[in-house]
Amino acid sequence: MNQILIAEDEPRIAAFIAKGLLKNGYTVEVASTGAEALQKLQADRFDLLLLDLGLPDKNGWAVLDELQQSHCSLPVIIVSAQVLPPEPSIQTYQTIKAYLSKPFRFSELIETVQTHLV
Repeated sequence: MNQILIAEDEPRIAAFIAKGLLKNGYTVEVASTGAEALQKLQADRFDLLLLDLGLPDKNGWAVLDELQQSHCSLPVIIVSAQVLPPEPSIQTYQTIKAYLSKPFRFSELIETVQTHLV
């Protein structure tokens, strides 16, 4: 069973995503801050990270920077209302597999998750 970490600071959005992923057979954990996400990633093994860029304390970019510095190859799907920077900037983060803009359809999220957990 695939284990997914959801890094999302909005409790309603995190609960919505977690509930849907659980119904689709995934194991899920939620982190509400960037620091908590990094701590969970060090303590446990995950197959995918759903990452909001607007996290408190350490934003999503800081989380990506730390993952890259630790040579972590965990696939990341950005789920955020923030606009991504131009393509050359994103290419430095090889672990970013997809970007979903909030608001999104849950079916789109599931399809994206399934694509990157093959």
